[in-house]
Amino acid sequence: MPLNDRQIKNAKPADKPYKLADGGGLYLAVTPSGGKLWRLKYRINGKEKLLSIGKYPAVSLVEAREAADNARKSIAAGIDPAAAKQQAKKEKQAALLNTFEHLARQWHKDNLHRWKPNHAARIMAELEKDVFPQLGDKPIDEIRVADVKNLLADIVGRGATVTAEKIRQWIGAVYQHAAKLELTDRNPAAPLRGHFEKKAVSHMPALPREELTTFYAALLTADIDHKNRIAMLLTMLVFPRNTELRGGQWHEIDFEARTWTIPAERMKMKRPHIIPLADWPLELLQELHGLSRNTPYLFPSRTQTTGFISDATLSRIIERMGYKGRVTPHGFRSLASSILNEQGYNPDAIERQLAHEESNRIRAAYNRADYMAERKEMMAWYSDYLRERYHQALAMLEADGETKDV
Repeated sequence: MPLNDRQIKNAKPADKPYKLADGGGLYLAVTPSGGKLWRLKYRINGKEKLLSIGKYPAVSLVEAREAADNARKSIAAGIDPAAAKQQAKKEKQAALLNTFEHLARQWHKDNLHRWKPNHAARIMAELEKDVFPQLGDKPIDEIRVADVKNLLADIVGRGATVTAEKIRQWIGAVYQHAAKLELTDRNPAAPLRGHFEKKAVSHMPALPREELTTFYAALLTADIDHKNRIAMLLTMLVFPRNTELRGGQWHEIDFEARTWTIPAERMKMKRPHIIPLADWPLELLQELHGLSRNTPYLFPSRTQTTGFISDATLSRIIERMGYKGRVTPHGFRSLASSILNEQGYNPDAIERQLAHEESNRIRAAYNRADYMAERKEMMAWYSDYLRERYHQALAMLEADGETKDV
């Protein structure tokens, strides 16, 4: 007799499993724990086999009978329904494992030994924020160039052009990882190289970081006005443009807030620029204040009663130190950018600290946070990084007997 819903609902567990037959090999297995499982017993190629259909009541009596009918049709066509179900399950699992998110997390894990922790964390944070919501559940071989292009366009639309290029590179790296696993021969990020990039900027000669200690030693022993020495130290520490530094005025410095706010009229991009001041630049400014506080300028001119040092002052100091043609004041901006990017700091925060123009002018005007928290942390780290080289230079000079009151 075929089963009915009332019989199924009233079926109670027993000490041992038992079956309630529906006919045609379909039955309900009742377990001692109270579980009710649909099964289909069938024969194919002379062998008796069993197909699991599902659990009652998630699978109703009507649905179980329909599944059994479909299985019998497959058997009649020479297809083993249990084997077909297992194959479909394997294909589903394989597709899941080959999603972009799965492979991206695998790539990230495989590269953790190469990255500093903060850099690794930022990569994953960016992927989770911008990439996985759009591409995460897509099979790696189904993502098109247009998909990546649209994703990057959204990021560029926020004004984060540098981040967009970084993400393009990371997507490309995930595809290289997938290619090594022989999962794909494609890379939809590759054709977009340079598509959203700003025009390349030709940088002035920058000091190699390996020469920072010897540069500091030369600066410490140079026969120059100490205020100009501080000007060079600040140029290296907070890397403003030359005209922004030498025209600095005391009313722009807030010692309590630990900031230097350069007004819009003195900035290249004609908008105010805030420089967070770490311990060392703050100490240098306090020392400088004792030397030139009787004038409105941080670096007053020696020849003019009203005015500040000329644009050639720092270049002449560099020339006198023996670095002509190898170092420029502007090059310290490139040096800072390179070091901070390699440390894994947010590239958009670095660009903002360099006071580079946002590609999206609306975002430039309404950037609510201005990356200030990240910039404070970044500038503090960079100050400590340079100060360590400065102390190395002092130790080197003391060992050589070349101490100087600086």
